[in-house]
Amino acid sequence: MNRKIRLTILFTFLILLLSTSSVFAQAEEPGSLNVYFFWGDGCPHCAEEEPFLESLEKKYPQVNVVDYEVWYNKKNQEILSEFGDVLGFEPSGVPVTIIGDQYWIGFREEYKSDMEAVIQSLLQNSGGFDAGSEIFSTQNQNTAIQDSNRFITLPILGEIDLEEQSLIISTAVIGFVDGFNPCSLWVLSVLLALTIHSGSRKKILIVGFTYLIVTAIIYGLFITGVFTLLSYIGYLKWIQALVSIIAIVFGIMNLKDYFWYKEGLSFTISDKHKPNLYRNMRSAVMNPRSLIGLIGSSAALAVGVSFIEFSCTAGFPVIWSNLISVNDINTLSYLLLLGLYMLIYLIDEILVFGAAVLTMRASRIEEKHGRALKLISGVIMLILGFVMVVKPEWMNDLGTSLMVFLSAFVITLLVFMVHKKILPKFGIYIGNDFSQKQGKKK
Repeated sequence: MNRKIRLTILFTFLILLLSTSSVFAQAEEPGSLNVYFFWGDGCPHCAEEEPFLESLEKKYPQVNVVDYEVWYNKKNQEILSEFGDVLGFEPSGVPVTIIGDQYWIGFREEYKSDMEAVIQSLLQNSGGFDAGSEIFSTQNQNTAIQDSNRFITLPILGEIDLEEQSLIISTAVIGFVDGFNPCSLWVLSVLLALTIHSGSRKKILIVGFTYLIVTAIIYGLFITGVFTLLSYIGYLKWIQALVSIIAIVFGIMNLKDYFWYKEGLSFTISDKHKPNLYRNMRSAVMNPRSLIGLIGSSAALAVGVSFIEFSCTAGFPVIWSNLISVNDINTLSYLLLLGLYMLIYLIDEILVFGAAVLTMRASRIEEKHGRALKLISGVIMLILGFVMVVKPEWMNDLGTSLMVFLSAFVITLLVFMVHKKILPKFGIYIGNDFSQKQGKKK
């Protein structure tokens, strides 16, 4: 019995010894070498490089090709940008190949020997610097922190995703401010005023409803086009900078229009277009004798007006599309947010339209109204433009995004009070107010 026990112990010891030796032997074997390959679905140069990378995997068993599609995958675009930050390059196109601390943008025949030489050198030296290991370890830590702060649990409502709530709030506020567009409101009010002269509530309904539907469709398509473009190329840092510049430029121009309305370069409907617009609106309302003709002429007018209005209103769609594209939302979420944007965008025009139908009277947008709307939109665009440059992550948090918009409204109110109430008490007038004051003196 004792002999059997001794043999069992000896046999067990030998197995443990052999398994331990095997582990140490495996540890001494050279580790794997990651080759990071960023490509685009439909990119011809990427397709040309793929067979070469496959041949490297076969030739060098330690080589592991890790590929990321970046044209249609926002997360992969962010990973490519992080590699660019670590290695010090701007990802200006695909394919991008990264081995150790070396990178290649594009693909040429001469790159093959360069890549293979780097692989051989790294394998001979048992690996080397791997940017991916640094990036992914940091990503995991950041993701854990973000996830813990992203959700809160409330009674009855349950778990709330704060990131999604911030997108909803941003969409609602931007859509609301964008809706108070003096160009669009001016056209609608004039169109309704002309229609009211016919004395037909039915005609007002047809013309107004057709105009709102067609302009909403065109505007929605325009926003979708901007969003699609930014989804493809928005991961490039210079694109983000360009979007910020566009927001700041539109903000400055709107503020200029508040102080010096329609003077110099102006994002408003030019006076030279207004006579033609009047004629077209009168023709659309008065000439058609049939229902189909009235709908058709109203729709044609709406299409033409929409293109003229783009200079008035393009800033906010670019800002909103950039905000949505960097959050990598799915198609359904995008459509729901776009629907919310368009619904809120149309609220003011629906109210103007509804009031005209009920009262048979049309409100006119005066210069003072247009200037006030320019002030609000200008301040918000400026602040959003600077936030996208300095702290873009603020717009992904419910609390900070609310603070951004609240600050914009407070600053707007302060500018208005200083310009209209405080400075005039000291005899100081700026912009159109100065011209009007001089005119009264004469």
